[in-house]
Amino acid sequence: MKNSSFGAYLLVLLIFATLTCCLDARLQACQPSGKIRGIMPPPGQCNPENDSDCCKQGKMYTTYKCSPPVTGNTKAVLTLNSFQKGGDGGGPSECDNQYHSDDTPVVALSTGWYSGGDRCLNYITVSANGRSVKAKVVDECDSTMGCDDEHDYQPPCPNNIVDASKAVWEALGIPEGDWGDYDITWSDA
Repeated sequence: MKNSSFGAYLLVLLIFATLTCCLDARLQACQPSGKIRGIMPPPGQCNPENDSDCCKQGKMYTTYKCSPPVTGNTKAVLTLNSFQKGGDGGGPSECDNQYHSDDTPVVALSTGWYSGGDRCLNYITVSANGRSVKAKVVDECDSTMGCDDEHDYQPPCPNNIVDASKAVWEALGIPEGDWGDYDITWSDA
């Protein structure tokens, strides 16, 4: 009886150790890759439209080269971005070197999910508020760099961002007063 109890104890311990190992590995799959120091944007060089942040002089910003693993329902934070010329998105979209109307459902993904452009011009399904919408990936929300002219003097994106046009927010039926940061899930369409 002692041997079977001891054997069961060892089996439980082995399973626990295996789960702990694998869970730790998953949690460590996307750790910060570094930090950059913010600089003060030159006058008129950071567009704060849609509550976009502008870099602060001397503040340290975390950078990432990765994003959490993509699943059938990947958890993310939806942020608001204008992809139009003159909007807070800065220059033309990375995928097609074009600007996009705020009335078109388009998104930028954090660096890891953007995957070097592998998702460019493909659609993802964004879900929240009991609704879903298909949106085209047209840009990267850069998690590795920021606080410079190329990034409109905005900080690097966190590693879990789906940065979306107004059309995406409207299609999800999210009240305008809640626009900004909103918990969502997304998947490849």
